Amino acid sequence: MKLAVVGGGSTYTPELIDGFARLRDTLPIEELVLVDPAADRLELVGGLARRIFAKQGHPGVIRTTSDVDAGVADADAVLLQLRVGGQAARNQDETWPLECGCVGQETTGAGGLAKALRTVPIVLDIAERVRRANPNAWIIDFTNPVGIVTRALLQAGHKAVGLCNVAIGFQRKFARLLDVAPSQIHLDHVGLNHLTWELGVRLGGPDGENVLPRLIGEHGDALAEDLHMPREIVDRLGVVPSYYLRYYYQHDAVVRELRTKPSRAAQVAEMERELLEMYGDPTLDEKPELLAKRGGAFYSEAAVDLAASLLGGGGSPHQVVNTYNNGTLPFLPDDAVIEVQAAVDGKGTRPLPVPQLDPLYAGLIANVTAYEDLALEAALRGGRDRVFKALLSHPLVGQFEYAEKLTDQLIAHNREHLAWA
Repeated sequence: MKLAVVGGGSTYTPELIDGFARLRDTLPIEELVLVDPAADRLELVGGLARRIFAKQGHPGVIRTTSDVDAGVADADAVLLQLRVGGQAARNQDETWPLECGCVGQETTGAGGLAKALRTVPIVLDIAERVRRANPNAWIIDFTNPVGIVTRALLQAGHKAVGLCNVAIGFQRKFARLLDVAPSQIHLDHVGLNHLTWELGVRLGGPDGENVLPRLIGEHGDALAEDLHMPREIVDRLGVVPSYYLRYYYQHDAVVRELRTKPSRAAQVAEMERELLEMYGDPTLDEKPELLAKRGGAFYSEAAVDLAASLLGGGGSPHQVVNTYNNGTLPFLPDDAVIEVQAAVDGKGTRPLPVPQLDPLYAGLIANVTAYEDLALEAALRGGRDRVFKALLSHPLVGQFEYAEKLTDQLIAHNREHLAWA
């Protein structure tokens, strides 16, 4: 079995390598290729990756290359975890929207649209190279904004599934609080990427006892603290929203907060400098503790589980993924990409049934899906007017004056990445 990781020079990668090494019985990789245009980072990350495999006794071979075509040749699955423009572009995404009093964030709002516009054309080019190399290869997308990128891939006919670590993070958290194995936790996880709610937490499987009311009652303070939201929000909803819902439920408070501290990109950039220095230590043969602060917790477990199921191995039968709606949420078109529990096997993903949603959730999902339609159109076809319409439709922007200003700022800050600008 051969896997390729495009964006393999990311400081995330040792987390992924550690999971591949620990879970080699689930996903028996014979060859792993890390692909990245940044040769200096790739050398550091590749060296640590080989030492991690060696320490844990993994027999697989790890190669590195800056040549996408060579890297994906004959791969059974390709993981995408790239960041077009790096942390510098992310820092812009997180700062210029604040000038209009809008949230600055890399996956939603104006910053998220900027990232989509930079990313979708690059991802589609890579996907075409994968298809030419092996039309049967699966593409697993971890590149944000996952929902929009996955929809672009599926719409172009690629064998693609989107992946996010939010759900597995909740699964592990709830398992710890209940003192049960993570495999005993089944989430009623519903929504769009970075716009989801845990409507139920079931013990043993989809038909198990819903213990979410008990979790909120006994651990509501801890859950709210992790979400950076007041407990009152969790209690009033009676469900657990993802962390990203704070940008919607507490928009103005978050803007005030973001204006008073360094951007997340600036913090991550500093961490990356420290991590890369660590990765260059020839005695380091395990992922450093600092990596846990970088983000992406449990990404490796989720990636291994998904790849194993898609490639006919021993992955879990039900997993939270980003995939076509296909009637699951009846108020959305079939080709909308949603994030829900799905049956996963070598044939692909099939969403499990979900209960009828409260209009409180369905309305926001429908609104953001409409924005994602317009965002993808802007990413594929370009043009100031398409960017403007996408911004005007987004619930975190939604005002003509703001959309006008943000459109000009988005284009100005991203001109080098936009072929049409």
